[in-house]
Amino acid sequence: MKRQLLIYQVFLYQIFFWCKIIVSEVWYFELSKITKSYHCHPYVLPFLCFSQMHVSGITDTEEERIKEAAAYIAQRNLLASEEGIITSKQSTASKQSTASKQSTASKQSVASKQSTASKQSVVSKQATSTLQQEETFEKKSRKVAIREKAEQLSLRKTLEETEAYHAKLNEDHLLHAPEFIIKPRSHTVWEKENVKLHCSVAGWPEPRVTWYKNQVPINVHANPGKYIIESRYGMHTLEINACDFEDTAQYRASAMNVKGELSAYASVVVKRYKGEFDETRFRAGASTMPLSFAVTPYGYASKFEIHFDDKFDVSFGREGETMSLGCRVVITPEIKHFQPEIQWYRNGDELRSHHCTLVWVTERDFFSNKNKKIKKLRSKEIRLRYGSFRNADAEIEGAPAAPLDVKCLEANKDYIIISWKQPAVDGGSPILGYFIDKCEVGTDSWSQCNDTPVKFARFPVTGLIEGRSYIFRVRAVNKTGIGFPSRVSEPVAALDPAEKRSCPLPTFEWVCLFFSQGIVPGPPTDLSVTEATRSYVVLSWKPPGQRGHEGIMYFVEKCEAGTENWQRVNTELPVKSPRFALFDLVEGKSYCFRVRCSNSAGVGEPSEATEVTVVGDKLDIPKAPGNIIPSRNTDTSVVVTWEESKDAKELVGYYIEASVAGSGKWEPCNNNPVKGSRFTCHGLVTGQSYIFRVRAVNAAGLSEYSQDSEAIEVKAAIAPPSPPYDITCLESFRDSMVLGWKQPDKIGGAEITGYYVNYREVISGVPGKWREANVKAVSEEAYKISNLKENMVYQFQVAAMNMAGLGAPSAVSECFKCEEWTIAVPGPPHSLKYSEVRKDSLVLHWKPPIHSGRTPVTGYFVDLKEAQAKEDQWRGLNEAAIKTLYLKVRGLKEGVSYVFRVRAINQAGVGKPSDLAGPVVAETRPGTKEVVVHVDDDGVISLNFECDQMTPKSEFTWSKDYVSAEDSPRLEVESKGNKTKMTFKDLGMDDLGLYSCDVTDTDGIASSYLIDEEELKRLLALSHEHKFPTVPVKSELAVEILEKGQVRFWMQAEKLSANAKVNYIFNEKEIFEGPKYKMHIDRNTGIIEMFMEQLQDEDEGTYSFQLQDGKATNHSTVVLIGDVFKKLQKEAEFQRQEWIRKQGPHFAEYLSWEVTGECNVLLKCKVANIKKETHIVWYKDEREISVDEKHDFKDGICTLLITEFSKKDAGIYEVILKDDRGKDKSRLKLVDEAFKELMTEVCKKIALSATDLKIQSTAEGIRLYSFVTYYVEDLKVNWSHNGTAIKYSDRVKTGVTGEQIWLQINEPTPNDKGKYIMELFDGKTGHQKTVDLSGQGKQIFYRARVLGGLPDVVTIQEGKALNLTCNVWGDPSPEVSWLKNEKALASDDHCTLKFEAGKTAYFTITGVSTADSGKYGLVVKNKYGSETSDFTVSVFIPEEEARMAALESQKGSKRAK
Repeated sequence: MKRQLLIYQVFLYQIFFWCKIIVSEVWYFELSKITKSYHCHPYVLPFLCFSQMHVSGITDTEEERIKEAAAYIAQRNLLASEEGIITSKQSTASKQSTASKQSTASKQSVASKQSTASKQSVVSKQATSTLQQEETFEKKSRKVAIREKAEQLSLRKTLEETEAYHAKLNEDHLLHAPEFIIKPRSHTVWEKENVKLHCSVAGWPEPRVTWYKNQVPINVHANPGKYIIESRYGMHTLEINACDFEDTAQYRASAMNVKGELSAYASVVVKRYKGEFDETRFRAGASTMPLSFAVTPYGYASKFEIHFDDKFDVSFGREGETMSLGCRVVITPEIKHFQPEIQWYRNGDELRSHHCTLVWVTERDFFSNKNKKIKKLRSKEIRLRYGSFRNADAEIEGAPAAPLDVKCLEANKDYIIISWKQPAVDGGSPILGYFIDKCEVGTDSWSQCNDTPVKFARFPVTGLIEGRSYIFRVRAVNKTGIGFPSRVSEPVAALDPAEKRSCPLPTFEWVCLFFSQGIVPGPPTDLSVTEATRSYVVLSWKPPGQRGHEGIMYFVEKCEAGTENWQRVNTELPVKSPRFALFDLVEGKSYCFRVRCSNSAGVGEPSEATEVTVVGDKLDIPKAPGNIIPSRNTDTSVVVTWEESKDAKELVGYYIEASVAGSGKWEPCNNNPVKGSRFTCHGLVTGQSYIFRVRAVNAAGLSEYSQDSEAIEVKAAIAPPSPPYDITCLESFRDSMVLGWKQPDKIGGAEITGYYVNYREVISGVPGKWREANVKAVSEEAYKISNLKENMVYQFQVAAMNMAGLGAPSAVSECFKCEEWTIAVPGPPHSLKYSEVRKDSLVLHWKPPIHSGRTPVTGYFVDLKEAQAKEDQWRGLNEAAIKTLYLKVRGLKEGVSYVFRVRAINQAGVGKPSDLAGPVVAETRPGTKEVVVHVDDDGVISLNFECDQMTPKSEFTWSKDYVSAEDSPRLEVESKGNKTKMTFKDLGMDDLGLYSCDVTDTDGIASSYLIDEEELKRLLALSHEHKFPTVPVKSELAVEILEKGQVRFWMQAEKLSANAKVNYIFNEKEIFEGPKYKMHIDRNTGIIEMFMEQLQDEDEGTYSFQLQDGKATNHSTVVLIGDVFKKLQKEAEFQRQEWIRKQGPHFAEYLSWEVTGECNVLLKCKVANIKKETHIVWYKDEREISVDEKHDFKDGICTLLITEFSKKDAGIYEVILKDDRGKDKSRLKLVDEAFKELMTEVCKKIALSATDLKIQSTAEGIRLYSFVTYYVEDLKVNWSHNGTAIKYSDRVKTGVTGEQIWLQINEPTPNDKGKYIMELFDGKTGHQKTVDLSGQGKQIFYRARVLGGLPDVVTIQEGKALNLTCNVWGDPSPEVSWLKNEKALASDDHCTLKFEAGKTAYFTITGVSTADSGKYGLVVKNKYGSETSDFTVSVFIPEEEARMAALESQKGSKRAK
């Protein structure tokens, strides 16, 4: 017995090495059973797990597994025959027992794979034949027969259990993910050498190794002889022959099997000898560095500056064609043949290599001149070839286009869920569904996955082989046929997500295997239906917690709701993943589902059943979008916006279609669904009108089409405006300037909404940084820039804005200096424009000048000339100044181009001309129409205008004398389509004027009509002829507020007879006299009145008086609605409160101010209805003002005097009047503009108080001065000399001392003679004081003076020569004398004194000594005066200086001790 056991164990050990397999749990299980049957101790078999392994029964073919089982039976028989075993006669019973057991095993195999059942059948037949052969052996003793029978029974039982275990065995735990035992290493080689990369990989099934260069698979057939790839005995090799710089890259070895993928990296750097680098191209490899870094030919990383020089425009193509996109890239510094890593993106996703081809096309040279040195830059052009946007024509006309974006949503061992997007083109009929095709990676065989089309845009594909990778495509079908297939998806493996991750396994280790009895798994948990459509249902669950150490599989069961008839769904194919897709369910029926687990120990209990699930699409098709609005974009594109679909779930996007208006043919605008509610449709025909429609799409399908949009003409209508131009300075102050400019030539198809102004300082010709002048857009074509620096030079630029955005800024203006203008004449008018251009006339408009000069503008002069004429050919259009801001220019020549200018005039004269308006050609454009007057049958007079060139945004604008008249109560405007009408409610003298109608958003279309007195008479007579007789009315119905808040409605007819009747109407209902209404008619005067005590909210409405006097009728109406009624009601309440207020002490005149002759401010008010007990209190900023004197109310005037009023006195003043009858108060705000107005008056009074200028001689020169009552900073003082503003310096100064305003002129000269003007500007008006120095005494200007040249102190070394020169002046020429220590100094050989030409004095000492030290003076004198200039001479001896310094040092050291 022991010998048989030992032989059997040795035989199993030999089988392991012969077949190169791992001894699995089956073998050890069998061994333990045999050992137990012979009552031997368990024997543990040690064996070696190699890195390259094969698993029997997992991936071998079925034939190999059958051969394996047959070999095992044959070997067992061989061992039995060697021992001479003879079977007994009871073999028949043994056969029956064996057959019974085989039958049981056969039933169990129904749930296993067909391959296992086939193997069991072969094994059973062989076992039966062997038993039959054993019957022929000779009989032995009964004891031997019983022993042999027991052995045979034990062996049969072991064999049957082994076969059953094979049937239930979970194969997953025998698989191993790839692992690199030896990784490839990096190499640096010389050019033309060979290099080999080696790696060793372990894993089961045996991994497949693929080599990559820079993430691109290496194709050995593309470059024969370049690459050699070998795989032998687990060792994988990549050999690169004759390396060059193209081979410098990063290489990757990728190992993959069903358990996952693992990569190892190695870099190869190819070097060459310096000096030969330019012969071949060098390509930088991918690395972990940023794109701006690369590996140079010498092995180090360099920093590159990369600049993209191009932009992509919109490109069009058709499906199946090739499209190229190109751009230029400038790379610095230049490395010849260097190519950086380029990444392309589409919709934010990186493009993969199998979708596009990246090509480097050309090299171009660009030169830039900088600092007179030419620098050569290398630019490289990149082109991308890619598929196009538009769908190609289908093979079958009318078939749908190809679906889009096929991708995998979920993948596991049992199925892969594929999703896609519906195509934009359905071929003219609805799409019936989709067919899904699959193809195993590495083959070209496509197979269809579904027999019937599916309508839902997701589908789980089953029937996949575990671990293999697949690609998918989708085809759409309608009633016409099947369209083109979509682009294939990315490859995806049929694996659970967790198994795709690589996990290292131990190798070359000794392992001992022990096995215990299996555990039946528990039920799965968290079972739920994750997706349900009419075609399939997807279940998901979690594995059980109790499952032992084996892998488990699942069986899914279903039953109809309300029954307990559970049916197993996957009877032939157990599920290996905790997810499963069920098909062949009846749409509309309700089902429940549950799942069981199984392993070698058996099938577990079922999970809890799911809730009832109805088979059908749970996702609804979205509703159609709404409110489709197209708007212009460019001359070939239109922007379409819409309202998103309501309550849409899992929305993928929208498809937009366009159609030429009236054609009925629709074309898609986008090939891929767009998200959001806005899309730009390109490729449209300029000038053509289009309509648009939109529909939404989700996985359930496409929505209905939206309603068609309105037709829109394609043209570039909305764009930012062009830059403004002709920036001018309209007025300048000390710290601010007013600019003006012209509107842009091109407004971009939309009204300009504002302007933004920037400015910068210019110092010594060097401009500074730009600053923003305004944060909020300026609506006018002029703007005041504040907070500037006085006497600083500035430049400006202006940008215009419309609804399309901010346009480009204007050209930089010329330099303007910020200084106070004192020009008397007005500045130039601005914002000139013209309208109503005809062949012989036009209307010119302008705005008044910002700077009006010293006096207000009194009128304007308009000039014109032909555009090409010279400047001397300007001619005026009006002899007398006009006061209007417009002029209709007549008498133009047709076809001639003109320019215009305007000048303003005031009392001081005519100012500078404005900027030019034009040039404009005098012509009447085709289709031009004029305003027409019309009187209808009822006598209603109206002005009518029609325009055939309107845009969707155009509007009619009516004006009177070019001021908007649409809000006038005398006019009524009605516009409809391309026609407009302005109706006169009661045409009269007040309506005289020039009426014009402008059409916005057009090229200046306008027309006007003049109603003068003669035309008024004609129209009134015509109106009288067309209408029935009326009761003539002197005044229309009016409303006035009486005392106590009563309301009076009244009108007056010219004449009323005794039979005249009046009906009073309120809101179309007649009202009668009663407590609320009091009516009265005076037939003599024709006055009709109605009184109301007060207005309440319910009285808001329309009031009419209807008159009837015989056949003549008339009526008058007043509308009291909205703001008008509220204003009237407020006034009535005010009058009522005023009446109540006046019952006690009150102000008859509220608080006001005046400036006294002493330049003080007097606050005053007038009171009424007061008595002795009435008293008054003053406040400033809510603080009581103490008043020394008690107020006297005799004259009814109360005053508060403020002396020397200034900024500190600004605030809110309040006075309260009160007694026992009540109180009243009055407030006066002296802040902001009110304070400025008061200070202007104060400054005016101060200026008027100025005394005449006086002259005072001083030691330094002369002083001009004047006294004022007191001085405040708001009073501006300007001095001028002979009509020119004085530039202040150290010689000429101005200032204020106390109440004295003075101008100091030091060292006056004859040039200082003339007329001096002191101007005091109060903010509005200038007040001047003058003095003339031309006739002043000669002692001021001709007295002798020292002009300069002498220093204050001269320090000189002994023995040196001293030379001094001084300039003097006087008329007549002065006499010169010198002093030393205040004694006269004469010229000698040692000290030479000279005076030449009456202007220059010379002082020379040939060799100075210590005796020459002292104080010297130069005295100049003539008959008008004299002057002395002193200086000091100090002589030092160098040796004496050194000795004195030493003595001082010694003294200092002694003090320190």
